[in-house]
Amino acid sequence: MAHLARESDAQQENERLRDELRTWDGAVPVRKLDPTQVVPSDWANRHSDSFLGPDFDTLKQEIASAGGNVQPIKVRPISTGKNAGKFEVVYGHRRHRACLDLGLQVAALVESVDDRALFVEMDRENRQRADLRPFEQGEMYRRALSLGLFPSMRKLAEEIGVPVSQVSRAHQIAALPPAVLMAFSSPLDIQFRWGAPLAEAVEKRLPEIERIAAELASARGSGQTFTPQAVFDQLLGNARPVALAPELIKGAKGSHSAKLSRKGGKLLIEFDESALSGKALTQLKAEIARLLG
Repeated sequence: MAHLARESDAQQENERLRDELRTWDGAVPVRKLDPTQVVPSDWANRHSDSFLGPDFDTLKQEIASAGGNVQPIKVRPISTGKNAGKFEVVYGHRRHRACLDLGLQVAALVESVDDRALFVEMDRENRQRADLRPFEQGEMYRRALSLGLFPSMRKLAEEIGVPVSQVSRAHQIAALPPAVLMAFSSPLDIQFRWGAPLAEAVEKRLPEIERIAAELASARGSGQTFTPQAVFDQLLGNARPVALAPELIKGAKGSHSAKLSRKGGKLLIEFDESALSGKALTQLKAEIARLLG
C-alpha cells in the first residue's frame, strides 16, 4: 500500500509540474547579455538627441541604482553579415545604450522575428512608453516605406494599429527639408500638429521658408535661443521677425572687426571705412562679384 501511495504522489507531482510548464508554454526567457554584443536595429527609431539630456540621464541613474535594466529589452539573433553572432535590438534602444554607457549587462528577451514583426513590435512598444517623438516616428515610417517594408502608408498604419492620418502627419515632419529641421534646436521639438502646416508652407514658399530657417539657425549659433513655438511661428509668418543679434567678425590681426547682420532677407556687413585700404576694398569688391556669380 505504501508503494502505491508513493506512486500516486509521484503521479500527482508530475501532473502538477506538467500544468506549471503549460503555463510557461511560449514564454521567452530573459537573458543577461554583454551590451557590446548588442547592436542597434537597422529600423532604429531613436534620434541621437534621445540619448542626451535630463530624461536620458534619469534613466541611466535608475538603471545604475538597480544594477541593470529591470524592464528587459528585446533582441533578435543575427546569423549573417558583419554582426553575425551578435544580437539586434527589437525594442529598448535607450535601455541598451544606458547599460552600454554604464558597463552593465543588459537583460533581454531573445526571439527570432522577421523585419516586419520587428518593426511592428518596436513601434508599438515605443508608443506605449509615450516617449517617442513625432520626428522619430516619422523617420521610422519614412524609411520603412522607402525600403518597401510595407506597400503603402495605409497598409503600414493597419499593421501597427494606428490611424493613417497619424502616420501621415509623422511622415510629413520627417520629410521636411533639412534646413527647416535645423531651424529648431532639435527636430524632436516639432509637434504632431505642426506637420501639415509646415509641409504646406514648404510646398508654397520654399525659398522664403529656407531663408527664415537659415536666419534662425545662424542666430542660434550666435547664442540666441528660441522656443519651438517661436520657431514655428517665424516659419509660418505668424509673428513679427525676431531681432537677430549681429555676428561679430574679428580681423585676423585683431585691430579691426566687422558686424554681420540679417534683416528681412538682406545680408549686411558693416565695418569702419578706415579698416580697409584702397587695395583691400578693390579685392573685396572683386570677391563679392565672384561670389554673386
